[in-house]
Amino acid sequence: MMLKTYYDERETRTPGSREAGLMAALPRILHHAKSQSKAYGRLLADIEPQKITTRDALAKLPLTRKSDLFDAQAKEPPLAGLNATPIPAMARLFQSPGPIYDPQGKGDDWWRMGRAFFAAGFRPGDIVHNCLSYHLTPGGFIFDSGARACGCVVVPAGVGQSEAQVKAISDLKPTGYSGTPSFLKILIEKAEELGADISSIKRALVSGEALPESLRSWFAERDIAMLQCYASADLGLIAYESDAKDGMIVAEDIILEIVRPGTGEPVAEGEVGEVVVTTLNMDYPLIRFATGDLSAIAEGASGCGRTNHRIKGWMGRADQTTKIKGMFVHPQQIGEIVKRHGDIAKARLVVTRENDNDVMTLTCEGIDDGQIDAIAETLASVCKLRGTVLAAEVGSLPNDGKVIDDQRDLT
Repeated sequence: MMLKTYYDERETRTPGSREAGLMAALPRILHHAKSQSKAYGRLLADIEPQKITTRDALAKLPLTRKSDLFDAQAKEPPLAGLNATPIPAMARLFQSPGPIYDPQGKGDDWWRMGRAFFAAGFRPGDIVHNCLSYHLTPGGFIFDSGARACGCVVVPAGVGQSEAQVKAISDLKPTGYSGTPSFLKILIEKAEELGADISSIKRALVSGEALPESLRSWFAERDIAMLQCYASADLGLIAYESDAKDGMIVAEDIILEIVRPGTGEPVAEGEVGEVVVTTLNMDYPLIRFATGDLSAIAEGASGCGRTNHRIKGWMGRADQTTKIKGMFVHPQQIGEIVKRHGDIAKARLVVTRENDNDVMTLTCEGIDDGQIDAIAETLASVCKLRGTVLAAEVGSLPNDGKVIDDQRDLT
């Protein structure tokens, strides 16, 4: 039997055929969103969906901003009225940091992750050790569904308990890993410390944090082929790498735009701007969803033969929402910490990277050393991540409006 080269034939369609299909589907999804979603019933009230059949027409529609979901969901819980399928008919509801609530509809591979796993070399019969969290947040389920769509067996490992995980890998001998790259590095170093053999892992699909080439090379030296993908709880798969490693190939079944940050205006090809996505998801049909992530369209097609547009990968944030160790941290969360500790005059979260791990430090003006431990506990509780707290004099932080300062070098 001939082995498949691509996940399906749509990956190698002519660009014109793909674009025609997307533009034909666009008015249908707009009509569905307008008629079935309370939020889009309001946002698209003056729009005639049948007339939106080009990217130029799409670009005139309003943005739905990820950064606004926190406030929108608080006013209209739990999903701000964006869902087109009633909540009792959904499969799961998740709480992501913020908190932001996300749904999962019924059906296999609802987030369309299968093609990312296939491109990373996962095939039927592979055992995948999945190390994204299954607790409250959707990451574990997103990757789990994609691996199973490729016929893989999944070990739902989640995060933490590195010693127990090393034991499981040693015993079950999975051929692949999915999760963040930093946690796989932790597992490899723990295995070396324990004298355990986890060399069965030969491939990995990673997401949730940066993958510098230096870290990818570190895994290659240990005979692990690692590719990355770009996905989110609300949109599902956005883009993914192939063996060509020449950028991230845009997923099928989405319309991706790159717009000037702070506007909905598309930029020229190659110019850096904010990633905006329209999904064809009938349960949760997000229209011109502004992710807050920066990227750019890469010139030409991938060397692997897939013909969709490519983006240059994650190039920073258009807003101050920042992904740390696979979890989004929002400016509102820092505000909540300040609110809970009245002595804090001003606070700034600085994100750095040390030994291929994300590190966050919260500097607080107006506190003394005796308050540090309590604030650190609040930081962990609110952001679901641990970090260091530093005391600073009032007026010592820059007056530049930054609440979160991402200083990581991602080159």
